[in-house]
Amino acid sequence: MSLFDDDFYSASRTFGGSRWKIDGRRIYGRTATRHFDIRTIAAVVAIASGVALLVGWTLGLRSAGSVLSTEERIVRAVERVMPAVVSVVSSVTGGGASEGPSFAIGVGSGVVFEKAGGRARIITNQHVVQNASKVEVVLDDGTRQPATVLGGDVFTDLAVLETDGKNVRRVAEFGDSRNLRPGETAIAVGSPLGLGLSQSITIGVISGPQRRIPVSLDADGRYDWEMDVIQTDAAINVGNSGGALANLDGKVIGINSMKIAETGVEGLGFALPIHQVLPVVEELVRHGKVLRPKIGIRAVELDVYENRSALGLPESVREGLVVIGEVEEPAASAGLKAGDVIVELDGRPVGSMLELRQYLYGRKKIGDKLEITFYRNGKKETVTIRLGEY
Repeated sequence: MSLFDDDFYSASRTFGGSRWKIDGRRIYGRTATRHFDIRTIAAVVAIASGVALLVGWTLGLRSAGSVLSTEERIVRAVERVMPAVVSVVSSVTGGGASEGPSFAIGVGSGVVFEKAGGRARIITNQHVVQNASKVEVVLDDGTRQPATVLGGDVFTDLAVLETDGKNVRRVAEFGDSRNLRPGETAIAVGSPLGLGLSQSITIGVISGPQRRIPVSLDADGRYDWEMDVIQTDAAINVGNSGGALANLDGKVIGINSMKIAETGVEGLGFALPIHQVLPVVEELVRHGKVLRPKIGIRAVELDVYENRSALGLPESVREGLVVIGEVEEPAASAGLKAGDVIVELDGRPVGSMLELRQYLYGRKKIGDKLEITFYRNGKKETVTIRLGEY
């Protein structure tokens, strides 16, 4: 079992010019000065002790009231965000569209982010709907209705759904996940353990506002990507994937996505920060995918390649990526072939898929040139390609 257990995922990753609006209020204070006539001083002194007693008693009431107001803020926050959280049911059919009934393969959660033209759009996790032939959503009032997948992205684990907006009562409001502090209240809303416990909430705190964790996109136990997340101790359970992590104002600050599932480990849940989620959602709505640069190869790390001796590599070559399978464009036009061992990108050593993706997606754009250094039959070669679209 890997550190970040995939069994969690279901029950069976300035906004200038975009549509988004997040917190950004300034509060200005104002002071007033009052001048007393000297004749009032004696009266002020005379009642000073009484005022002190009154102030002390009043502060006591305010202190007691502050506890109640915190509880009330939680209740109001839940009332504000809960109608915007739905359950997401993914199913597969027994065969073709007309070959037998559908079988549910997972239940997750989703957050309504937009309602227009009679339609509602929902954020969820990609793994909740991946490989599903049928997707339905269950609204906060129990209405169950079909949904379509507009787009998804495995690297950020995000997907966008669209459904009939007639019975959707609330669209989520978004908070600012860029300036979270450890200890702030966090409210997780979703459908843990399936539809029987839909619209459940758990309360905790922000344990770590900015974490980066390794993930295995291929679920093979080898970490080949990293994700920026918010760490919380609010209980996140099976089926919470795609649900809301909200603040005390009932505004969504993250999309619940994963937890550490190991014996003896509790209170380690992770949500995708909303300021990183929204630009991805924008692309998924517009293109159905996130546009990224593409080399056009599949590769495995040299240290796990089973037939290293056949590559004819010099003894000094310890790390690299072995090209496997069919080579696609633009790598094919550059002459790359299966069995080539890539060791550098733009003169920078590369030894893992994680390093390749970090450089490619973090520093390059579609259409950029990329210099690839590789070994073929023991000979070192270099080619330059113009990156395509993934």
